[in-house]
Amino acid sequence: MRPMLATKGDVVPAGDEWSHEVKWDGVRMLADVRAGAGRARLTTRNDNDATIAWPEVHPAPMGGRDLLVDGEIIGINDAGVPDFAVIQERMHVRSAITAARLATSVPATFMVFDVMRLDGRDLTSLPLAERREVLAGLDLGGWQVPPTYDDGPMLHEATLAQGLEGIVSKRLTSTYQPGVRSRAWLKFAHRHRFSFVVGGWRPQEGTKDRLASLLVGEPSPDGLHFRGRVGSGIGGAASRLLAAQLAGSERAHSPFVDDVPAVDARGTTWVEPFLVVDVDSLNKMPVTRLRQPSYRGIRTDVDAADLVGGQQ
Repeated sequence: MRPMLATKGDVVPAGDEWSHEVKWDGVRMLADVRAGAGRARLTTRNDNDATIAWPEVHPAPMGGRDLLVDGEIIGINDAGVPDFAVIQERMHVRSAITAARLATSVPATFMVFDVMRLDGRDLTSLPLAERREVLAGLDLGGWQVPPTYDDGPMLHEATLAQGLEGIVSKRLTSTYQPGVRSRAWLKFAHRHRFSFVVGGWRPQEGTKDRLASLLVGEPSPDGLHFRGRVGSGIGGAASRLLAAQLAGSERAHSPFVDDVPAVDARGTTWVEPFLVVDVDSLNKMPVTRLRQPSYRGIRTDVDAADLVGGQQ
């Protein structure tokens, strides 16, 4: 199953037909526990099995009762705020030994905000209000069920003041529609964070192979449009991870449909445009050239094609 998705909203809705939640800056995850199983199977937004990467999350709660829930795996930064960058290294782990080590040094928390199956009963056709009642009655052990709020505008202001990512507003009558991006769920993000596709990389000055910056673009129906060069935020670990992800994807010519300024193109290794990364900047949409961009991490839950027609 793929999770239900929220649509970007313009105005936070008010009224008693809506419920509002904190928008978590983490990794969307479904946890599926089959009756009697000792652990949950964790799958990403694209239905990829990520169980091995999160050993502190996958132990089954409630004695292994049959259960399917939707939530977000988050990590907390030094300021005490959920931050995608904290756990981005863990998303790519495929070794149980490495995962166990990182679970101690970079602990994660599973925030559960919906339930779609319980004890063999499909709950997706129930309205959100009823699903939340069911969820509130469960003892999920180390998994956390964050609160919901009646006052969306208040929560929007409070999350902005606290440095959180934003909020999600949901109609209480909405059923759970797997894989559907619905206007019954609306998202409102505070940060000017965007997802772009990597079209090339430049090495650190004085080297030829140490990745120091990325050339990124915005995909559209007529091709990939250049949006700037991103170097801030790419430290040693991020550089090695990006280089490994891009290895073998080199190409002879730029993948961008527009001209890349010479100052950016100089020394660039062009690559096939498949890798999606998150970037923070001072821009608001629409972006033509990124202002003071900072690399935030690789998006494994989004493909380049998903970005055509709007940010995820």
